[in-house]
Amino acid sequence: MKHYYDKIERINYEGTQTDNPFAFRHYNPSQIILGKTMAEHLRFSICYWHTFCWAGTDMFGSGSFNYPWQSNADPLSNAKAKADVAFEFFYKMNVPFYAFHDVDVAPEGNSIQEYINNLSIMTDILLEKQQQTDVNLLWGTANCFTNPKYAAGAATNPDPEVFACAATQVVHAMNATHKLGGQNYVLWGGREGYETLLNTDLRKEREQVGKFMQLVVENKHKIGFNGTLLIEPKPQEPTKHQYDYDVATIYGFLKQFGLEKEIKVNIEANHATLAGHSFQHEVASAIALDIFGSLDANRGDPQLGWDTDQFPNSVEENTLVMYEILKNGGFTTGGLNFDAKIRRQSIDKYDAFYGHIGAMDTMALSLKCAARMIEDNALNQKVTDRYAGWSNNLGKEILQGNMTLQDIAQYSLSHNLQPKPYSGEQEKLENLVNKFIFG
Repeated sequence: MKHYYDKIERINYEGTQTDNPFAFRHYNPSQIILGKTMAEHLRFSICYWHTFCWAGTDMFGSGSFNYPWQSNADPLSNAKAKADVAFEFFYKMNVPFYAFHDVDVAPEGNSIQEYINNLSIMTDILLEKQQQTDVNLLWGTANCFTNPKYAAGAATNPDPEVFACAATQVVHAMNATHKLGGQNYVLWGGREGYETLLNTDLRKEREQVGKFMQLVVENKHKIGFNGTLLIEPKPQEPTKHQYDYDVATIYGFLKQFGLEKEIKVNIEANHATLAGHSFQHEVASAIALDIFGSLDANRGDPQLGWDTDQFPNSVEENTLVMYEILKNGGFTTGGLNFDAKIRRQSIDKYDAFYGHIGAMDTMALSLKCAARMIEDNALNQKVTDRYAGWSNNLGKEILQGNMTLQDIAQYSLSHNLQPKPYSGEQEKLENLVNKFIFG
């Protein structure tokens, strides 16, 4: 298992002229861009769940991958074999980080105690593998949505015993993340929503999940975890509606429960589009609200209305995302985690390399394009000029609270204000962006 991918030594940068499908054309980890290496800017991470846990099932078909680490009768032996393959893959893909759910890496078992024991064993194994490969944990999380007991939610469940089970998982997943030096801990409410309002108390469920998040924050400080807590927005699927619909919704929730200084967001591209937004919009919103944390880099299919989790391949889309991030100074504890999976028909074991190589090159080229936009500063200057009036006396007096609504009305009358509209130049700006992408 330690040499499962025997055709590959390690994926390296070979430049745009290479015909080697197992090489990077744009991602050069040591290349300096705006004072940082590409590796420091992008902070790539590979997810455990899609890459090593998903068996290739869908709503109408059984598993198509037949991974050998899923065939052992002993679940713990499977977990150990899976860890061997995962870290071989992480190392050979030349990424600095990985991410997992608790039950991705350790068997759930038949009791709470068995779950705790299994996770403890596997945490020690993962720590050893991190030390051997220098691949570290971007974030951990607890899967509080797959088990049938979470069918009606975890923190929002009408049964407090289910709430308690979810709390138990989060405690131990946080402990594992802390022990492994994880830089973030993510909370994704996979089923924290409703299927029908006929049996749902919206106020009560919001209060429950609010209390849960307050307890998570309290526990973070109690165990001395210095990483960032993140909530991942998603609008629906599998529920009709989820309470963590999008970045703006989460910010309102955090403000309601006094958590806006404690928790940030992990934004997924495919979730943004399902919420009716662009990936750029969600990133820009999080930055504007000061809750930007990390990204799940993937894409959806324009013809499909569900979460397809495909690898990102659009430089146009991701240049604008990287531009927002660079303007804000880049990632801190966050990074680009590939919450993406190969297609069900991609049954060759090396297909996962092609998916990740293409995605890393897409994000690297997007980074280079965005850096050119930052260095040129023309787009940023256009925005500055558009709002210049707010730096003048009237704008300052309004924003500083020195004028009442009646004062403003009197000012308009006494100065006979007759402002004229001027062009937003959208088409010109779109052409400007294309210049940096296509030359």
